[in-house]
Amino acid sequence: MPSVTTFLLPIGAYLLGSIPFGIVLTRLGGAGDLRQIGSGNIGATNVLRTGRKGLAAATLLLDGGKGAAAVLIAQMVQPDMALWAGAAAFIGHLYPVWLKFDGGKGVATMLGISLAAWWPAGVAFAVVWLAMLALTRRSSVGGLSGAVAAPIAAAAGGQPDAVLVMLGMALFVVWKHRGNITRLLDGTEPRVGER
Repeated sequence: MPSVTTFLLPIGAYLLGSIPFGIVLTRLGGAGDLRQIGSGNIGATNVLRTGRKGLAAATLLLDGGKGAAAVLIAQMVQPDMALWAGAAAFIGHLYPVWLKFDGGKGVATMLGISLAAWWPAGVAFAVVWLAMLALTRRSSVGGLSGAVAAPIAAAAGGQPDAVLVMLGMALFVVWKHRGNITRLLDGTEPRVGER
């Protein structure tokens, strides 16, 4: 019979994941409402468009950190729920209740989850993300490539549970980037640093 913790962990993880750090930091930093800037997205790439590199870096770390925290807390409380707690935090970031379920694209949060759940997959994610970002100077290409790399790495490492959850997250990342994919195909996707 499922315990109370089995129900509370994903709920708590979802609420943790739904904290919109990009919006909170830009408001506290006097940069305005992030949803009215650039693409309107709540992630670090859009925070960078405010010209505040420090706020963008902090958003990246906190969005990744909340995903990692959900996994690590679950590992201490109920280890068999760790991956699912991470997935709940990821869904919270994409569809936060506080923002009428209109959230971010999940790249940084998925990276944090991957690092905490099975670190080789997280390292593969980070390396591919940074490599593709450096090659193309397009944040979307880096994020999409890194997200796809994580379940591949988990499969290569014989981690079937991680493959399942990471593949699901990667598909969500692709879905949330569908506008970017259209612009990439049209040749209109901006490079990092372009407004």
